[in-house]
Amino acid sequence: MKYFYLFFLFITSIGFAQTPSNYYDSANGLSGFALKTQLKSITTNGHTARTYDQLYDGSGVSGSNGYVDTHSDVPVSSGNIYENDGTVLDFYSENPTGSDPYNFTHNVDEGGNQNSEGDCYNREHLVPQSSFGSSYPMQSDIHHVIPTDCRVNNYRSSYPFGNVGSVNLTSQNGSKRGTSAMPGYSGIVFEPIDEFKGDIARALLYFATRYESTVDGYTSFDMFNGTEDQVFFPWAIDVLLDWHNNVDPVDQRERDRNNAAYNFQGNANPFVDHPEYADLIWNPTPDTEAPSNPTNLVASNPTDNSISLSWTASSDNIGVISYDIYIDGTYAFNSGNTTATATGLTAETNYCFTVKAKDAANNESGFSNQDCETTTDNGTVGGSDCLTESFENLDTSIGSYSSVSWTGDEGGTWTATDARTDQVINTTTSAAITVRDGILTLPTTSGGIGSLTVTTKRVFSGSDGTFNVNVNGTLVGTIAYSGDEQTVTIPNINIENSVSIVINGNSGSGNRVVFDNLSYTCYTALNVEKFDISSVKIHPNPVKNSLTVDLESNISTSIEIFDILGKRVIKNNISKTSNLNLQALKAGIYIVKITQGNSIVTKKLVKQ
Repeated sequence: MKYFYLFFLFITSIGFAQTPSNYYDSANGLSGFALKTQLKSITTNGHTARTYDQLYDGSGVSGSNGYVDTHSDVPVSSGNIYENDGTVLDFYSENPTGSDPYNFTHNVDEGGNQNSEGDCYNREHLVPQSSFGSSYPMQSDIHHVIPTDCRVNNYRSSYPFGNVGSVNLTSQNGSKRGTSAMPGYSGIVFEPIDEFKGDIARALLYFATRYESTVDGYTSFDMFNGTEDQVFFPWAIDVLLDWHNNVDPVDQRERDRNNAAYNFQGNANPFVDHPEYADLIWNPTPDTEAPSNPTNLVASNPTDNSISLSWTASSDNIGVISYDIYIDGTYAFNSGNTTATATGLTAETNYCFTVKAKDAANNESGFSNQDCETTTDNGTVGGSDCLTESFENLDTSIGSYSSVSWTGDEGGTWTATDARTDQVINTTTSAAITVRDGILTLPTTSGGIGSLTVTTKRVFSGSDGTFNVNVNGTLVGTIAYSGDEQTVTIPNINIENSVSIVINGNSGSGNRVVFDNLSYTCYTALNVEKFDISSVKIHPNPVKNSLTVDLESNISTSIEIFDILGKRVIKNNISKTSNLNLQALKAGIYIVKITQGNSIVTKKLVKQ
């Protein structure tokens, strides 16, 4: 019955909460910053500042119920969306294509502790309070102050919004925090899911307009450039216009919310009612110039399942934002840089690549030159450690259970769900990952797997148990844990070629288990004739600059060096004693593969 009551409130509110038909008449015919200034006057007139607490339920506001009207998961005036269960519509937890990870009830779950996602909801200032000193009416302006999960609100902090490149945290609905992928800004940004990018962009455009006369002083927010007219740095306005126009245009849900917000505080967001205003102000002369074609595309460093790509950047009158990569004439993926790696390829297969550049207005260049490369068919290089992980790259401040992503010691993206990072195995370790009922996913490598080793310990209370280890979707063994530190090895897994490893299935539901010092060896094919190990020597190891390879014969021999993810970085022919200059290689672990006729030997090499 409660949900039908909420539905009734919403339908009632939108019946009375209509922006007047003549609301924007004084802006007709204007463009550029003159239009923005007039919209500032329009949105200021009639704006009644509400109290901070009135946002939750509109208490004392005639005809409005605050967030109950503006941010409820209920049918829109033109149909149904989402679950329609009357719960809080939270941009940071709503799953538009399936079941929500959790829900909040209006005026029941607000505030409180925030140890994990789903504990409570509170008020998120899309423009951080710190930038405007928590002053009114900005502090309670419902157009940019929205209800969100307390914990994800904390994760977002005061970071600007933008497109994430390297992820360091992912919320349960897919919102991300991490290093910027946008030219012009290299700091940490927060990226909501596509479904709500336009909503957030339009809220920020509204703020820049409504508070035009003071926004030049709010420069602690990294999106603002200290001006009253442009307001945003070029990189910021590029991403906001992209989200507004291309990723998430205005829909009926947002129009209904805008009308309800007008009913709450007496003004509307002009960029919802008139989406065209955004370009008229910040892009009055549309960019129709396409970037120049990328040049000097080179495909190199083939492995059994990947090929590296690099090219010379395109030029553009405004600026290139990304590149589309095509494989054999078909679009494959996008890159924000002038380098990329095509993965998931088939061994001993020729692939031809081309690249197109795109700018913020979605103008597209022509194709680059074509370059082709053939993947190798080396099977796997093996015997040594194929992957090692100390977890030292983790952000160790995450004390509640959430989705965590980080870059491993040897590259590649690791992810863990229902995990935290503030626990360690013992006093001599500084970083580890703690998984409760979640999944630990390792980066895919191409060297196969022989055996896997990891150290575990259950923390807090609970019982002994195990986690499952799955390689390419097949269960290959279990990892035991208890209240005591223990190192577990799963031997003889022996799967060759590319391997994707997932650790999941905690047998003791709710037990919190720390994983540290995880490694696995490469697979060694048993049917390959090998050198006598004693007859081939590489030294020094570890090596700084020059590596010496000693052979027992002058027979033509090839040496290949692969990084830990299987990308070949060096290939040379050698004989007898040879010296290789490795100064250009980054510090890390590599696999050396030496081939003489049908005989192969592999060794682990550490580059300092």
